[in-house]
Amino acid sequence: MKKFLKYLSALIILLFVGYHSVYFKKLNEVQASASVGKINTTAYSRTFWDKKLPPALDKAVTLAGLISQLHTSPDNAFKTHGRALGIGDLKYFLVKGEGRVQQVNENDIVIALPSEKYNINLRIATEYVFGNAVRDASGLINMNEFDNTADFNEVSAGINKIIREEVLPDFRKTIKKDDSISFTGAIELNKKFLNLKDIEITPIQLHILNQ
Repeated sequence: MKKFLKYLSALIILLFVGYHSVYFKKLNEVQASASVGKINTTAYSRTFWDKKLPPALDKAVTLAGLISQLHTSPDNAFKTHGRALGIGDLKYFLVKGEGRVQQVNENDIVIALPSEKYNINLRIATEYVFGNAVRDASGLINMNEFDNTADFNEVSAGINKIIREEVLPDFRKTIKKDDSISFTGAIELNKKFLNLKDIEITPIQLHILNQ
């Protein structure tokens, strides 16, 4: 009998401890708790585009000037105008300029700069806008603000979505060969494997000047 009471007491203690060790919480409460402190990447991208980016565009280097400097003093060009999140050869540049449309293609337009003395295939992306060029060329976003790289990359996706949905549709409807345009955008260059024969611009602002 004493042994039975001993086992019964032990069982009661075990059940008591087990009951108070398990805590049930509603799923929506768990989800709400997990989302506390998480960056809303859609809102972040919009705030960046509307408020942070415009002042930075005034500091964009002219593309013609950058190309000339890249031919004569590439190290200085990368040091002065290039931006990147870490150490490496890949850099991003905010650029601006004016040009004349040479070709209107399905996925891009080819332009020529007024004083272009180099043989360059200069393209503005009008269909497939992806990557981190605008985010990183601005130099305004610190990845330490984010808990993980997924959220950080979602900001790029949000910026690119704004470009596809707000910058490009009207432009693509009206642009035609021989139009004069002004542009502001971002380009990606690799210092170690520098290719100045083919440059693609991710557009931020596009204006047709002859309309």
